[in-house]
Amino acid sequence: MPIPRLWQSVVGIFFLFAWCDRVEADVQVSPAGMAFFEQKIRPVLVGECYSCHASGKDKKAKGGLALDSAEGLRLGGESGPAVKAEDPAGSLLVRALRHGDPELAMPPKKKLDDQVVRDFEEWIRMGAPDPRGAIKVSGPGAGKDHWAFRPPRKVVAPVTRDTGWARSEVDRFLLAALEGKGLAPVGDADRRTLLRRVTFDLTGLPPTPAELEAFASDRSGDAFARVVDRLLASSAFGEKWARHWLDVARYAESTGKTVNFNYPHAWRYRDYVIAAFNSDKPYDQFIREQLAGDLLKSDDPKVNAERLIATGFLAIGPKILNERNGLKFELDQADEQLDVTTQAFLGITAACARCHDHKYDPIPTRDYHALLGIFRSTETCYGTPRFINAQRPGRLIPLPEEAKPALAVGRLSEAERGRIERQIETVQEAARNARDQVQRFLISGQVSLLQARLDAYDRDGNPKLLAMGVRDKPSGTGREGPGNRMAFAGFTQTGSRVISDSPVFIRGDADQPEASRVPRGTLKVLAREPLKIPAGNSGRLELAGWIASRDNPLTARVLVNRVWMHLFGKGLVPTADDFGLAGRPPTHPELLDHLATRFMEDGWSVKRLVRHLVMTRAYQLDCRAQAKAQEADPDNTLLWRMTPRRLDAEDLRDAMLSVSGQLETKPPTGSAVARAGEGPVSPPGFRGGQMQALLNDPRDTSRSVYLPVIRDNLPEAMALFDAADPTLITAERPRTTTPPQALYLMNSAFALRQADKASERLLKAHGDEGERMRAAHQLFLGRVPTDAEAGQAMAFLARYRERYSGEPEKEGREREAWSAYCQALFASAEFQYRR
Repeated sequence: MPIPRLWQSVVGIFFLFAWCDRVEADVQVSPAGMAFFEQKIRPVLVGECYSCHASGKDKKAKGGLALDSAEGLRLGGESGPAVKAEDPAGSLLVRALRHGDPELAMPPKKKLDDQVVRDFEEWIRMGAPDPRGAIKVSGPGAGKDHWAFRPPRKVVAPVTRDTGWARSEVDRFLLAALEGKGLAPVGDADRRTLLRRVTFDLTGLPPTPAELEAFASDRSGDAFARVVDRLLASSAFGEKWARHWLDVARYAESTGKTVNFNYPHAWRYRDYVIAAFNSDKPYDQFIREQLAGDLLKSDDPKVNAERLIATGFLAIGPKILNERNGLKFELDQADEQLDVTTQAFLGITAACARCHDHKYDPIPTRDYHALLGIFRSTETCYGTPRFINAQRPGRLIPLPEEAKPALAVGRLSEAERGRIERQIETVQEAARNARDQVQRFLISGQVSLLQARLDAYDRDGNPKLLAMGVRDKPSGTGREGPGNRMAFAGFTQTGSRVISDSPVFIRGDADQPEASRVPRGTLKVLAREPLKIPAGNSGRLELAGWIASRDNPLTARVLVNRVWMHLFGKGLVPTADDFGLAGRPPTHPELLDHLATRFMEDGWSVKRLVRHLVMTRAYQLDCRAQAKAQEADPDNTLLWRMTPRRLDAEDLRDAMLSVSGQLETKPPTGSAVARAGEGPVSPPGFRGGQMQALLNDPRDTSRSVYLPVIRDNLPEAMALFDAADPTLITAERPRTTTPPQALYLMNSAFALRQADKASERLLKAHGDEGERMRAAHQLFLGRVPTDAEAGQAMAFLARYRERYSGEPEKEGREREAWSAYCQALFASAEFQYRR
């Protein structure tokens, strides 16, 4: 059936609006591309390839292929280009790593892990981002005077020529920069636009028609301030702003990687973050609790439980459960924790110094290993049972019963316990009778899953009070080597069992530790003095205190920049996840320091910071383009207007639920993953289609922050609209415009269901068609329709009714017509964008 003309115009506007609003791509490598290259690609090139395929004064790269520079990789060697962006699997580099052709096999004496090959394929699919050669650094000591490594200083706001425009010191900083370029800001946004903007920014939801009418008619001087205070006090504030932090914290409910296992207790960390933002927990305390909450003691069991749960920050990362080398598993896990800690709180890529001194920032690999010792002295409690090729099980942390934490599942009945116990006996008998050892091993994996189900309850059938998190290992002397080695089914368990300093591992290789060890500590370029870590402590408490200190030059700046980015669309530091030499400098350095120092003086209050920024005149500007400013500053770096941007994936889905009247505002307890329990994401007998139905249930009306977050398998509404990849640390989400996004709004069961519900809501509330039309625009777009829009809408409805005039039920035809119109409004650019 041809698409109605209104649909055509709506879909066309959707793409045109997004295209016109795009930001020109940087010529630099993206932060995500740089991180992938540094973590996955460069270590392999350095450790396995450079010995033969590197250029230099005294040697020639074999085969003419030099892999030690971006240009050499791009040009290839005697056999042709090494990478083909259009055919990652067929690229010469990937074919060599696969060892399928003996003539090409590289490295010639051994085949690298399959995961390495997959990483190179993914890297080429990304466009083979390669930052080598982009930045010149004279040596490991260079860059210590970099702006971000110096403490922020208090700055007095400048005097501006226009003395009547600014409403705050922030406005004066921005106006001074504009006046310096001979530019001026546009006018203020109208009241309806402003209310829709601030409501989405602070709660992730659209304002109601009643709220719009009230604010539009309220001309008192403090009307907007009262709106802001109401929104900050709403529980929806925590649900919106927790999602920003969960992106950075790489929150997920499964391990991801090659063996994807559930994290049934991850939801507790999610709820901790939501509660922290709603209670306006001071950010410095937020840091301490996530890094060392288990070491912060309180007489209140509820507080102790909350702090234990907070350390889930370090436990919820991705894990390769089928890693055969136990020491490598430990090192990779500690590296991942080090990476998220330094990026999330400090905006710096310290993990790039794992294999060598950092190529851009003054971070030697010894500093990396000083930090690594802290995380290697920490036991990570993430759960997951042993199961076939998932041979890296973990414990969980018991919570104090007096805290009475929420439970995601009910009691286990005696009948259910008996059924599981009989299943275990049956499987064990089958394993004993199996002739083949491998078969016995596979069958015994079923016992692990069944036993894990029982172990989640006490003998009375009550769910155990458990959480993901971390705790210090026992104090003592740890050794790497045969003395600490345990083997099972081809897996080795080697590593530090106690608190200890770590050696430097040459090129990041678990098999090449240096003889001496590096004292546990932190990054010298940022620290005024070494951390004083007691011999029997991991050092996490001291590390947390150092990061949360006012003396740290990065912590406040990084958080302030993130808040600014979420409110204005782009950070004052454009590379929000990299404040180092590979990042970009701040557009308004004095303003950044002003806000950072004020943030700390305000008690590290995120709500006060948000309130301060949305009350500025700059935040309340219109988004209209201005010819002179557009030509001089097309990217709106100087903030002469408010840049429109599409709603986040969660906001878009929640807005659809809100206008249809279906949004469930009461938070659920737990999650679907918690109810599924321990085990693989898709256990035997659990078909992929069932999992997709769970993730994409159109009847699920909870806020999107509560949707299941399965690594490598996000709900469709999230994945299509650029939700954060939970395997990565995401400070700023990508923004894409693709045909599947429009098709989802046209054809998905969720979109169709919400359009039906919205039409039923309109038909029930408004008998007059004109009133219904005005109500629809108020509900969906926050404004009344123009006469032209109303005429087009009426014509659309008339054509729709005419097309289905043969249907017997008039009421059904009317509901279908209005449902189609509601769906068109969902797909419109105006509904999807926050202006």
